[in-house]
Amino acid sequence: MDKVLSIPVGRLPTKTRSELVRVSAAVMGIEFSYAAETAFVSPTLLKIGVEHQHMTLVWALSPLVGFFLCPVLGSLSDRCKLNIGRRRPFILLLSIGVIFGLLLVPNGETLGYWFGDENLHLRDSISEIDNITSTQNSPPKSSHSWGIFFTVFGTVLLDFDADACQSPARAYLLDVCLPEDQARGLSTFTIMAGLGGFFGYSMGGVNWDETEIGRRLGGHVKAVFSIITIIFIACVTFTLTSFAEIPLWVLANTDTSNCKGDTLTALSKSYGACESDEKTFNDMDDNKQITTEKENPNISIAHQIVDETSFTKDPEITQENTCAQNGDSENPQNTMELESLSHYLLSIVYMPLSLRIICVTNLFCWMAHVCYSLYFTDFVGESVFNGDPKATLGSRPQKRYEEGVRFGCWGMAMYSLSCSFYSLIIENLIQRFRAKTVYVGGLLFYCIGMALMALTRAKLSVIVFSWTAGIMYSTLFTMPYLLVAHYHNVSTFGLDENGAPKLGSGLRGLGTDVAIISSMVFLAQFLLSLCMGTIIKISGTTTAVISTASFFSFCGALSATRIMYLDL
Repeated sequence: MDKVLSIPVGRLPTKTRSELVRVSAAVMGIEFSYAAETAFVSPTLLKIGVEHQHMTLVWALSPLVGFFLCPVLGSLSDRCKLNIGRRRPFILLLSIGVIFGLLLVPNGETLGYWFGDENLHLRDSISEIDNITSTQNSPPKSSHSWGIFFTVFGTVLLDFDADACQSPARAYLLDVCLPEDQARGLSTFTIMAGLGGFFGYSMGGVNWDETEIGRRLGGHVKAVFSIITIIFIACVTFTLTSFAEIPLWVLANTDTSNCKGDTLTALSKSYGACESDEKTFNDMDDNKQITTEKENPNISIAHQIVDETSFTKDPEITQENTCAQNGDSENPQNTMELESLSHYLLSIVYMPLSLRIICVTNLFCWMAHVCYSLYFTDFVGESVFNGDPKATLGSRPQKRYEEGVRFGCWGMAMYSLSCSFYSLIIENLIQRFRAKTVYVGGLLFYCIGMALMALTRAKLSVIVFSWTAGIMYSTLFTMPYLLVAHYHNVSTFGLDENGAPKLGSGLRGLGTDVAIISSMVFLAQFLLSLCMGTIIKISGTTTAVISTASFFSFCGALSATRIMYLDL
């Protein structure tokens, strides 16, 4: 039976909120994995013998790799010629890495025993039963070299892949959306991220040791990681089966003389998206449907969301039947231009000033947010609850610190929840107050909230001002990518001497630019892992963490005033 190329004439339909939720489901799974990582990686590493002074080096490994590799992966996705599309192969590949990380972190110690690490707990139990007392003289030190290796490797794998997976996931969202849907799509993306973080942190607060599931899965930590692994797989599958992508070779082989330009305009602006609805593309000259025989397929595009049809390449048929715009000289931006991989890699280094400013702004934003997300619970335990993490186990200061850490987790849950709530209205705020006001205002709001939290250091301020962190997270998750997508839609990356946009100022890949902007999280985490310990030591208090977050947010707000917003 013939299959019809399902490309709509004129424009692709707008996406409903439920469709955007499906496309954004992957980031919800990523945030679930983040919650498990931030809550349990450090205690797990300490348990198997990693010293405190080495912890920052472990956290620095992933950003060191990701800062250089993430933009390269973005360039590769721009040039990916697989039949299933450009973004989804990378989402799948990086998701596999996340899954391995989720499996290795809670099971690294057990794997270490399989590879020869000495299980002193088991040996001491046997010694007690056999009344062996000779071990009291000089017990050997615990050896967890293999356990440390597997756990650290799982941590790096989980941290890098979870961060890197957001770039193709976000590019995929922008690909399947029309330009007018991108603000709503990015806000939905951020809502899903906030909900994933909220439920992930809340899941860590359940005492799984007292449940049947926890006992069957091997304890609290293993239960949380096992459940989150299942949730992550479901979320990624939900995204990967949402919308088919038009392969790069279909866009590259368009004939510029056969058809009128509305269809290619829709294709170019959708940037490789194929709607799953049943629509037929009619040739504008001879009114023939583009079909493919089952025995000799040339091009087939998905009709159903789950049961996708694959694209098959035939250069002759593709060149004959696909169409582009008449009069390229009138609308050159509608022509699908392709460059070599080396061109996209060079575009990482040679960025226009507009993208450089966004990168600097996003770096300040991530440094402000990483201060909060990685060190916040320690601040609450020490500065708000006056606890001491180094106090004797069971002592009053040690109990106050543990109580503060748990209380801090509720503050982080509130920031994730506020991120979702704010993302519901950020699109309307942009339409009413313009992008510059929303961007700068969100960063200043977080700056003031963190400053007040550092000054008051009270339980109430931990909960109340954590909501400002959600506004910051929603802002840095939405605004820079909205701006980059807008630059690509209007083919403008700079202004002339009169302040007017310069059209067609350089061919760049959307996936590359999204990855460059996203890689700032790696640089921010790496820089803070090197200097935050020194800042706390010099100041003598963990309140410096929150004060530093406020300072970097203020720097980000100043940088955001220099961004090229065009007509947003």
